[in-house]
Amino acid sequence: MLFITNRFPTQSIRTRKGRRFTFDLDNNAPSNSVFYCEKGEDEHHTEITSKELLRRVRDNNCRQILLYLHGFNNLPDDVFEATSELQRLCDQAKPGEVMVLPLIWPSDAKQGIVQKYWDDQKSADQSGFSFARVLERFLEWRNSEDNEPESAPCLKRINLLAHSMGNRVLRQTLMEWDRYDLASGVPLLFRNTFMVAADVVNETVHEHEPGVLVSHASRNVVVYFASDDHALRASKAANLKNKVASRRLGHTGPENIDRTPHNIFQVDCDDINTAYDTPTGHKYFGPV
Repeated sequence: MLFITNRFPTQSIRTRKGRRFTFDLDNNAPSNSVFYCEKGEDEHHTEITSKELLRRVRDNNCRQILLYLHGFNNLPDDVFEATSELQRLCDQAKPGEVMVLPLIWPSDAKQGIVQKYWDDQKSADQSGFSFARVLERFLEWRNSEDNEPESAPCLKRINLLAHSMGNRVLRQTLMEWDRYDLASGVPLLFRNTFMVAADVVNETVHEHEPGVLVSHASRNVVVYFASDDHALRASKAANLKNKVASRRLGHTGPENIDRTPHNIFQVDCDDINTAYDTPTGHKYFGPV
């Protein structure tokens, strides 16, 4: 399994192809550096660099890529487990069609769920700077006109699935990408973006709100929500501490669908979400 991360390793942050990469689970600070790696056994992974990872993705027989942004309180092993489940579900629908590629940001490993929540919100926002660089690299790679075989343009469709607080990472990533790297708005990079159980305010995808960039970067955006998602009820309560009283997007869907761009669609999962995740109704698949 390939993965991209801005978590610090226990080794040096200096990139070197073929070196061992081990997550420093006691450090939940987002790194400004981004590491392109291959999963190994016993938490001993290998850094392969962006050029090699993108070459492997391009040369894979799949037709589509699914970038996966995980949610709150997920350590790397949790992300790998969820990625494997996503890959299994994709293969079950159509073998060999989709390759799932996780983007691992630093969730907190400390005790105390409330403290974890606040620390993860900060990590999610700060990770936007790192993953904006990843999107810039993907755009450069996809549009490359270099005649070298290893630099041939990638014709695969790129999709993205963000779960829970991963939607906060996505929103912040697009904001930082637009602010620092682009001249005229975000490009149409994603074929489909799936916002699942999104732990962001439910107005965020309205026109003139920060999350509208998700629709600008995507051909289609699908918001999956459920009113009996108990994790997001707790999230709303926790956010009152910061005087944020708005409901969550993954709990109600967009506040007013008429104020969102026309490429945003909503799916009410209220009848099925607890069947997959009893009694919380938040997971939809794999770990939280």
